[in-house]
Amino acid sequence: MRTRFFLLLLLLALGTVECQAQFVQARGKEIIDPAGQPLLLRGLGLGGWLVPEGYMLHVPGYGSPTSIRTLIEQLLGPADTAEFYRRYQANYVNEKDIRLIASWGCNSIRLPFTYQLLSPKDQPDVFLEEGFQVLDSLITWCKRAGLYVILDLHCAPGGQNSLNISDSDGEARLWTEPANQDRTVALWRQIAARYAHEPWVAGYDLLNEPVMPSGFTNLDLRNLYRRIALAIREVDANHLLFIEGGNFATDFTDLAPPLFYGSNVAYSFHKYWNETTRPTIQSYLNLRDNWNVPLWMGEAGENSNPWFYETIKLLEENNIGWCWWTHKKIQTTTSPLSAPFAPGYQTVLDYWNGRAGKPGLDLARAALFGMAANLALENCVPRPDVLQALFDREFNSRLKPYAPHRLPGKIPCAEFDFGNAGLAYQDQDFKKTRWDVDQPWNSGREFRNDGVDLEASKDAQGATYGIGWIADGEWVKYSVTVQQAGIYEVNFRIAGPNGGGLLKLLRDGQELVPATAVPRTSGWYDWSTLRVPNVLLPAGEQVLTLFFVRAGFNINQMEFVLKTPAAVQETPGGALIDDWHLLQNYPNPLRFAGKQAGITAGGTATTIAFSLPTEAHVSLHIYNLSGQEVSTLSRGLLRAGRHTVVWNGRDRSGNAVPAGLYVYALQSETRSLSRKLLVLP
Repeated sequence: MRTRFFLLLLLLALGTVECQAQFVQARGKEIIDPAGQPLLLRGLGLGGWLVPEGYMLHVPGYGSPTSIRTLIEQLLGPADTAEFYRRYQANYVNEKDIRLIASWGCNSIRLPFTYQLLSPKDQPDVFLEEGFQVLDSLITWCKRAGLYVILDLHCAPGGQNSLNISDSDGEARLWTEPANQDRTVALWRQIAARYAHEPWVAGYDLLNEPVMPSGFTNLDLRNLYRRIALAIREVDANHLLFIEGGNFATDFTDLAPPLFYGSNVAYSFHKYWNETTRPTIQSYLNLRDNWNVPLWMGEAGENSNPWFYETIKLLEENNIGWCWWTHKKIQTTTSPLSAPFAPGYQTVLDYWNGRAGKPGLDLARAALFGMAANLALENCVPRPDVLQALFDREFNSRLKPYAPHRLPGKIPCAEFDFGNAGLAYQDQDFKKTRWDVDQPWNSGREFRNDGVDLEASKDAQGATYGIGWIADGEWVKYSVTVQQAGIYEVNFRIAGPNGGGLLKLLRDGQELVPATAVPRTSGWYDWSTLRVPNVLLPAGEQVLTLFFVRAGFNINQMEFVLKTPAAVQETPGGALIDDWHLLQNYPNPLRFAGKQAGITAGGTATTIAFSLPTEAHVSLHIYNLSGQEVSTLSRGLLRAGRHTVVWNGRDRSGNAVPAGLYVYALQSETRSLSRKLLVLP
C-alpha cells in the first residue's frame, strides 16, 4: 500500500499545470485561485440546512438530526414528516439565499452534509442520485453567484465524534467499527468522481470536528485521512483537501507532514470561545510555517459582534481565510438571518421539553409547517449588526447609525449606533472567551448581538426593546439629525424598583442633560416617564451619548419634544450661541431634605442652565422674595456656550434654606435675566 501511495503522489506531481490552473489550489503557504492569484476565502457555512441541529431549532437536549426527525415523525407520521422536510430544505437555502450571501461580500460557501443524503443508512454500496442533485443545485447557484463551494462531511458513517453534531448515538462509531471507515472512504471517492472537473468546488473538507474516543489517537485519524486522500486522488487530481485537527479541529498532533495526504492540501482549524489574540492561533501559524502549507479557519461564531470583528481581523492580518457559522437560524441574534417562531411552535417545544401535553395533529402540523415556511428568506428577520461586524472593516473606527434618528422624535434605546465595544457603547461584558463558563454578552438575548444587554420591554407606551442589566459607567451612542434647533424636553422611559440610579446625556462630548436622578417604579417592567426640560439643541448632525452614571434601572426610549424653536448655532468649539438664555431649573420644585448636599435620588439639588453668545463676565445669584441675596452660584469670566450650575438648596453659610419661592438671576454689566424656583420642605 505504501509503495502504491507514493507512486500516486509522484504521478500527481507530474500532472499538467494546465489542468490544475482551472481550480483552487494550495501553493506554498497560500491558497490560490484558478488565475494563480492569492485567494483569501471569506465565507459562510450553511449549517442547519442538510444537517438540522437541535440548538438551532430550539429542540430540547440539542437533538441530533436523527432524533429531531424521530420527534417530528411521532407527531406527524411518516408522510407529513417527509413533506415537512421537503418544505424545510426548500426554504432554508435556495438560490435567493446564495445571491444574498454573495452580495454581503462572501466569495465562498461551506456546505455541511450528512452521509445519509448520499447513501441510505443500511445500504453501504448504494448511492442516491436525488441526494447528489441537491449538491448539484447548490453548486450551480454558487457558480452563478461567483461563490466557491467547500463540501464538508459533517456527519460521517457512525459519527466522527460522540455528539449530536455528527448524528452519533452517543459513541463515535466511525472509529470503533472499521466498516464505517471503509464506507467513508468509498463515499468520498464517489463524491470526487462526480465533481472532479467542477472548478467552482474549491475543495473537500474530509471530516468535521473529529474527536477520538478512548483508545484511539490522532494517528488513527491520520491513517483514515490518508486512505480518503488516496481514494480521492484515484479519480480527482484537481481539488484541495482540507485536513481538520482532532479535538474539534484544534489538535494537529501527528497530522503533519501534509505529504501523508499527497499534494494540494490545507489544514483547517475551528475557533470558538477563546480570546481574539495571536497566541490563540500561534500553534496553527507554526504548523503553516514548519510545513509550508496553507491554513483555513473553517468554522467560528456563536459569540458577540466584537468577538466576530476582532477574530476576523486577527485572521486576515495573518493571511488566513475564514468561514462563519452560520447564515440562518431560528429565533437568533448571532446569525445574519433569524427565522421567527411560528404560531404554535413553542407549544410543540414545550411538549418535547415535558412541560405540556401532546399537541393535536392539526396544531402540530400547522406549527411545524409554519416553522418551515418562516425559514424562507422573505420571512426572516435580518440582523444588520451581525453583517456590520463580519464585513465592515470600519467597525472599529467609525460610528454608523443603526437607523435614521431625526429630532424632534423618539429614539428607541436599543437602536444605538453600529460599531465595536468602546466605540459605539461601553459594557462590562461584551464577548465570550471561555468554553467552560457561561459569559452572556447580551443577557436578554434579544434584538442585537452586541455587548449591550437588551430585552423585550413589555412597555405599551415605549419602545419594544429596552436596555437592562445596567452597570455603573456604561454608555451607548446615537447619531442623530436635529431638524429644528431650539429648547427641548427630553422624556426617558425608565423602570426599576430600587431607585438610586443616575443618568446623563452628552452631545458630542459636552453635557446636555446633567446627572439626573432616576425615580423608582414598582418593578423592572413598570414603566414611567422621566421628564427633563430646557435642553438646548442646535440643528444638524451630532452624536448623543446616553451615560449611565449609576445603575439601578432599565430604559427603553428617549423622546425629544420641541418646546421653543430657536436659531441656535455652534461655535468651532461646540458651544451653542444665538443670544443670552436662562433656562428653567430642573427639578422644580426642589424638595430639600436638609441632610446632604449634592445630587441624590431624593432630588436634594437642582440644576440651572444658561448660555452666552460671547465670552462675558457674569454672575449667578439666588435671591429670596425680599430681594436679599441667599447664595452666589457663579461669578467670573465665562466662555461662550452652554453652562450648568447645581444648587444644593443651601445659603452662603451652608444652611438649608426655608421652603418658599426664590429668584435666580444671571447678570452682567449689560444684561440681566431671572426666573423663579420653588423650594418645598
